[in-house]
Amino acid sequence: MVQRLCNHAALMVLGIFLGAALMASWFGIGTGQVVHATATHGEGNFAIATGPADNGIEAFYFLDFLTGDLRAAVVSRRRGDFTAFFEYNIQNDFEPTKNPKYLMVTGQANLPRGSGNIQLGNSLIYIAEATTGQVNAYALPFNANLNAAGKSQRASFIHMAGGSFRTTFVRDQE
Repeated sequence: MVQRLCNHAALMVLGIFLGAALMASWFGIGTGQVVHATATHGEGNFAIATGPADNGIEAFYFLDFLTGDLRAAVVSRRRGDFTAFFEYNIQNDFEPTKNPKYLMVTGQANLPRGSGNIQLGNSLIYIAEATTGQVNAYALPFNANLNAAGKSQRASFIHMAGGSFRTTFVRDQE
């Protein structure tokens, strides 16, 4: 009789456990959602942002409003320090403005990457000039093989697209 009660109790505990496991899998509990986050911040005459350069590695972007220099750096998977550096001056891509007010964000991009060593990174950098309404997009020509080997690389950003999103002229307020 005691053994029979123990068998029933064990089956009941096993049933509760299996039921809870089935309910958890049914409602998606325990399966994590993959989240991709980028960060952007501006202060005075600078803006910084992060965005994916390749699978599992991101780039750090830096824009100097006064000089128009857009720079990026990527940490090597192998060495753990900055080994990839990119530069481009954005001033010629925008209408001349006395005191430019830039905004910068990154977005994921699944652009055709080609078959060579130099491929476009997994993000675009969007820079808007607030007084004129112009926006330009830039891509990073990233070499994942050099990054994996811990070797340095230097290149210029690629200007992808641009245009104006403001249809009326707005005068600067001094």
